[in-house]
Amino acid sequence: MGLILAASLISNVQAADRPVRLASDFTYPPFNYKDEQGTPKGFDIEIADALCQEAKLKCVWVAQSWDGLIPSLLARKSDAIMASMRITEERKKRVLFTEKYYQTPARFVARNNAGISIDKAGLDGKRIGVQLGTIHDRYVTDMYGDVAKIQRYTGQDEVYLDLASGRLDAAFGNSDQLALAFLDKERGKGFEFVGAAVTDKAYIGEGTALALRKTDKALAEKFNQAIQKIRENGTYDRIASKYFNFDIYGE
Repeated sequence: MGLILAASLISNVQAADRPVRLASDFTYPPFNYKDEQGTPKGFDIEIADALCQEAKLKCVWVAQSWDGLIPSLLARKSDAIMASMRITEERKKRVLFTEKYYQTPARFVARNNAGISIDKAGLDGKRIGVQLGTIHDRYVTDMYGDVAKIQRYTGQDEVYLDLASGRLDAAFGNSDQLALAFLDKERGKGFEFVGAAVTDKAYIGEGTALALRKTDKALAEKFNQAIQKIRENGTYDRIASKYFNFDIYGE
C-alpha cells in the first residue's frame, strides 16, 4: 500500500476513518524529496509507508516548509511529522516524539585542503551554510554565530548549490545526508568532511523520530509498536539497505 500525496488539507474534524496526515518538507534527499512527477520518495517515505502498513493506518502526505512543520502540527494541519526531525529537549517541550527510527552525528564539509579548522579562530569570517530552523542552524549559531557568517536556506539542496559554487566556505548538517547527497555526487568532488563528528545530545538530540501532538499518545504508541515490528521482521533493514551501506539505525 503506497502512500499518496494529499492534494489538499483534509478537514480538521476528527473522524475514525480520517487518514493520518504525515508532514514533510520534501527537501532532504535521500531521506525525503519528490521525483520529477511530484511523488514523495526517499528513506523517510518508505519507512513511513511500512509503519502505516504495519499499524493498519491509512496515511497521506502533506507538504510543509521545515520551519512550519511544528506550528502546522500544533494547528492540526497535520497529524505527524515524518521529516528526519531529531529528538531534542527543546522540541520535546512542544511535541511528543516516537521512538527513534535512525540516529547519526553531524559534521562540517568544506573544500579539500581549505585549511579550515573547526574552532572560532578557524571559522572567523567564514560563510557557513545550514538549513533554516534545524538543530544544525542552532548549533552553529550558538557556537560560532559571533565570528562566522551564518547563511540559512529553506532547503538542504540550496546549501549544496552555494557550497559547490563557492558562495559558502563550509556547510554543516547530518553526516549521512552530507555524504550521500553531496560528497558522493559529482558536485561534491573536491570537498571533504572537516573537524570531528558532533554528537552533543543537547543539539544533535537522541535520534530521529516522528513528532506528534502531546495529546496523541495512542497514535504515537501505534507508531512505536510498528517501528519495533519492522525492525524485528526485516522490513527496516531491507529498506535501509537500498539507501545506505552502513547502519543508519545507530546505537
